[in-house]
Amino acid sequence: MRNAIRNPAAPARTTQEVLEAFNFQQRSQDLLRFITCGSVDDGKSTLLGRLLWESQVLADDQLDALRADSKRYGTQGENIDFALLVDGLSAEREQGITIDVAHRFFSTSRRKFIVADAPGHEQYTRNMVTAASTADLAILLVDARKGLLPQTKRHAYLASLLGVRHLVLAINKMDTVEYDREISARLSETMADFIATLNFETFAPIPVSALNGENVTHRSAKMAWYDGPTLLGQLETVKVRQAPSDRFIFPVQWINRPDASFRGICGTVLEGTARVGDAIRNAASGEVSEIAEIITMDGGMTEAPEGSAITLSLDRDIDVSRGDVLSLADRPLDMSDHFEATIVWMDPDPGLVGRTYDIKLSTQSATASISGIKHRVDINTLGHEATRQLTSNDIGVCNISVSRPLVFDSYLQSKGLGSFILIDRFSNATLAAGMIRHNLRRAQNVHRQALSITRADRERLNGHAGKVIWFTGLSGSGKSTIANALERELHKAGRRTYILDGDNVRLGLNKDLGFTDADRVENIRRIAEVAKLMMDAGIVVLTAFISPFRRERQMARELIGEGNFVEVFVDTSLEVCEERDPKGLYRKARNGQIPNMTGINSPYEPPEQPEVRVDGSVRGIDDTVGNLLAIIDAGDHN
Repeated sequence: MRNAIRNPAAPARTTQEVLEAFNFQQRSQDLLRFITCGSVDDGKSTLLGRLLWESQVLADDQLDALRADSKRYGTQGENIDFALLVDGLSAEREQGITIDVAHRFFSTSRRKFIVADAPGHEQYTRNMVTAASTADLAILLVDARKGLLPQTKRHAYLASLLGVRHLVLAINKMDTVEYDREISARLSETMADFIATLNFETFAPIPVSALNGENVTHRSAKMAWYDGPTLLGQLETVKVRQAPSDRFIFPVQWINRPDASFRGICGTVLEGTARVGDAIRNAASGEVSEIAEIITMDGGMTEAPEGSAITLSLDRDIDVSRGDVLSLADRPLDMSDHFEATIVWMDPDPGLVGRTYDIKLSTQSATASISGIKHRVDINTLGHEATRQLTSNDIGVCNISVSRPLVFDSYLQSKGLGSFILIDRFSNATLAAGMIRHNLRRAQNVHRQALSITRADRERLNGHAGKVIWFTGLSGSGKSTIANALERELHKAGRRTYILDGDNVRLGLNKDLGFTDADRVENIRRIAEVAKLMMDAGIVVLTAFISPFRRERQMARELIGEGNFVEVFVDTSLEVCEERDPKGLYRKARNGQIPNMTGINSPYEPPEQPEVRVDGSVRGIDDTVGNLLAIIDAGDHN
């Protein structure tokens, strides 16, 4: 039985012997990082398992485990199921699919390798993006019977987008089409046409049978018409060396202060080399100092190459904190708060213009929003499509606006400073991956103008502070009624006020917006900006909008300022609102005439901790108005 799963020429080796051989070889060999990708069931895990076995890198205990797993989970009858070598999760084995990214290390006499097996299902596209982000080469599998599927094309496009420059098209399952030369040639030509405008430097179509080991490590006698390299031969010989960077980039991860006598700046060298004596600059502050000492776990050193985790001690202290980026003093880095990027949206909830997210770029963090979507990519034709939102697995070119300037570079120049992720501010889920294309010129051309008259001057003239009272609730809940009553009392007291009412604003400023989720987000973004300007003028602003989404209400709060923002939740049940139905909207929605009616066929997310909660089903509002007047008066005295 052992001979059925072991290359007979390979001597028995323990796991420790395999690791020692790998460690010896890697000292004298270069490294190739590659991924296997493609559509589901095209044989990625089987191909990788076959490649590992035929490369003679498996120890006896691994083979014993593979034999046992094949009996329990295998799909090949009495034969060994090579896919189980890389499908390690129990869910993967039970379902026969790849879900997570599986990394494997192996080497041959010519090169060492790190391979990532990426899942093929569309719902796991985020895992494929993660795997491709560090790869030099992609093995893209295609089932010879099925041809190029949309997910095959998506993975090819994503690999190019993520900086993979070498593509191998493994035309798999050739045994199922009788090793037909014409099928192989047709698929090769079709893929060559598809990737003609992408950024691959090399393209190698190789017909294989992963299950039978044809053209994987040894040339197949059944495909004598093929005269190219085997799969392993291509992996061993493709040239992927890159010239070392001539600049120094060091994102700061932590400031180490064990005692008052030492201050160390910790991080990993992203590009270039750190050298004692080099003058370095903090991109954020512009301050310059010199590297006095480079400290590692193994002691001090005079220089540290790219990828080194080190602590820098400077000859004089400068203002540096986590998230800052250091560079050579004579090679300053660019900063911007507005850039164009390609976005891969990976969440079921859509990406909407104007909605705020957390952004993480290297060690830097800020809030960000999609300020515009230029187009979405049609994955089949690579054509550009107009869209107002990004849905799951969409790839789009967008403008990104950031709350503060970040150190950046284009993704083509620097993966580390050119890539970012967008994170949901409530769930902390990663929503999208982005690759920066270039800075937007407007970021350098628009500057905040210093004004002679300040908000404090205007408030002093008015005799009271500016504030925003933000009413939210379902249509018919009583928001406008309470806002009107409050404004009357404020006006009697000599306060300068203005009501921004949902319907009134949509007759003018926002008349171009509909009621889709994307339009609702933009509606609230504009209102928040207007309310902030009016508050800056010293006015008490009352806003009466449904404002159904927590994210946008949180955006408004942060934009306007925690101390200036009072959220009033008019908590009226849907049943009561429908009974009132002052505009007849609920009746129309129930009859299918309004497709996006909040509370009926569009969600309302009630506030979790509003400053004021009002029972809108109660007709008397004097107590509510009195409560709000007290809050406003308290703000004036602070």
